[in-house]
Amino acid sequence: MTTKTHALVDGRGLPLVIALTPGQAGDSPALARLLGELRIPRVGPGRPRTTPMALRADKAYSGRKNRDLLQARGITVVIPEKSDAITRRKAKGSVGGRPLDFDAEDYKNRNVVERAFNKLKNWRGLATRYDKFALTYRGSMVLASIVLWLS
Repeated sequence: MTTKTHALVDGRGLPLVIALTPGQAGDSPALARLLGELRIPRVGPGRPRTTPMALRADKAYSGRKNRDLLQARGITVVIPEKSDAITRRKAKGSVGGRPLDFDAEDYKNRNVVERAFNKLKNWRGLATRYDKFALTYRGSMVLASIVLWLS
């Protein structure tokens, strides 16, 4: 009955990948799918880029599985640690490990993602979700993204 929209955007807030998941599904599992669909064509010859330099995300994506995936691909992780994870780590003492690297200054740029969603939702049909089918809704998201890229 409901869907969630997930997106990867570039530094200017232009959508690169858009995915829909069921509304009851969590945010975290969508990250692997989004990264799997990422293809950025090169200006000259060569295969498209599939690895961004850094990934800024909110705490919903801070799970160990996502961090391991990003680090394995050589992507700088700019995701804050959840407060309950900090509490559990501290409760374990020295066995709990070190605090995660987190660049708070770089994290301030995460608002680019929020602004991208605001631009997409300027389309009334996307903001109010009139479409009955997820396929039609995703098509509207893609069309709105193309318009953002062309403007």
